[in-house]
Amino acid sequence: MTVDLPAFVSGQLLGFTLVLARLGGLFVLAPVFSAHMIPIRVRALIAMAIALAMMPVALHGQHVPTNTGEYTVLLLKEAGVGLAFAFPMAILSAAVTAGAGLLDTVIGFSFAHLVDPVNNSQNAVLGQFYSLFAIMVFLLAGGDHIMLQGLAASYQALPVTAFPDTASLSAHAAGAFGQLWVIGLEIVAPALVALLITDAALGLVSRAVPQMNVFVVGLPAKLLVGFTVIAASLPFLTTRLGDAMQQSVAQAVRTLGG
Repeated sequence: MTVDLPAFVSGQLLGFTLVLARLGGLFVLAPVFSAHMIPIRVRALIAMAIALAMMPVALHGQHVPTNTGEYTVLLLKEAGVGLAFAFPMAILSAAVTAGAGLLDTVIGFSFAHLVDPVNNSQNAVLGQFYSLFAIMVFLLAGGDHIMLQGLAASYQALPVTAFPDTASLSAHAAGAFGQLWVIGLEIVAPALVALLITDAALGLVSRAVPQMNVFVVGLPAKLLVGFTVIAASLPFLTTRLGDAMQQSVAQAVRTLGG
């Protein structure tokens, strides 16, 4: 049996590019993989290595077209599928940042913004802390493995040569957007409620003792209450983030399957 080596090599190269296109969604949107603290060349090498390892699973039983028009459509479709798969994980990361940003505003840390090394953007103190903490939780809980396993499972739900249901993807994206503030509020709810109660107490004290400077007393009190409740709620946050990551990946695979 003879094999046309140039045709075989070109077919493998085209298939590798398709796998890399779907995998690229993780390196664009997903937490950990899209972290700006990792140089882009390193991320590109990691993406190519993972795509090479995932090729037997992704291309099993699939015929990659060599026609330029068909292949271009498939390549664009795979890039869109990769972004759709990584979108729920990006929403989860954005929910952590949004909830922490709200907490920064309530405490008063939003006046001083720092550069967030994870997102390469300006972020307040608690926003940066929660962002780094979420990355740590994702890594310790095996979030990177969960996302890669989910991506491999997505080839069973939606093969390379198949096309997704656009209506299902649109509904999935709208539902993910709706969960952004829900998850963000769930993460910071204990500290937020405690700070609101502290503000109400300070308001009552200012009415009872008008000569006291509430601004001088209030900031240290809110810092003490905020840090205490945040420290007490971190173990619950670890469990919530781990569960949310698994749910996001499972939902993404189900959505691609239609």
